[in-house]
Amino acid sequence: MFNEEKILALIPARGGSKGIKGKNITPLAGRPLIAYTIEAALNSKYIDKVIVSTDNQEIANTAKKFGAEVPFMRPPELADDKAKTIDAVLHALRELNQDGKSYDVLILLQPTSPLRNTEDIDNAIETFFDNGKKGLVSISPVEDSPVLIRSLDSQGKMSRLLNLNSTCRRQDMPEYFRVNGSIYINNVSEINISTSFNDNPIPFIMTREHSLDIDEPKDLILAEYYINA
Repeated sequence: MFNEEKILALIPARGGSKGIKGKNITPLAGRPLIAYTIEAALNSKYIDKVIVSTDNQEIANTAKKFGAEVPFMRPPELADDKAKTIDAVLHALRELNQDGKSYDVLILLQPTSPLRNTEDIDNAIETFFDNGKKGLVSISPVEDSPVLIRSLDSQGKMSRLLNLNSTCRRQDMPEYFRVNGSIYINNVSEINISTSFNDNPIPFIMTREHSLDIDEPKDLILAEYYINA
């Protein structure tokens, strides 16, 4: 709870995955991937409830083992490749509401960001409240400046992504950030089918290391390196 407002942490974890089979519970440094996000959320001094939304019983069992609640299963039609995160979020909020449970703030935590820690979560929550609760999204610095990115047309002619002069030192180039998919925070009352979490206006800057997203097997190797470093 923060400023008398109840905070729900929702971890969306569907069973299907293409890059890594069973990704959300695949082993990482001896523990299931999802365990890192669950434990980081449970250790928050502000989060009141940690819930996992999943269509997969094995994921549900693993989530419960590490302390999260799985009060309902997500319908298959909300867990296929075409399903959107907002659909899973609205389903979860409806289920909780029907059970008489309501929350003021939702923090959405993707399980594919295992290096995001409790300090990141609590700092993000504080940032959300300190900036008028307008919706928060975590971001991280990009490695390759868009100043140096080029596109090619059908004739092979190059064009710049940004209309900026690139004849300067890399350290003098403007700093750019990307949405890293790790933390989203919104007022529950403002969430609807048109909500775009990636377009939340309040930025929360995270380090590149903590922003690592597990998408391919090589990402697991890098994550384990950081965990053991």
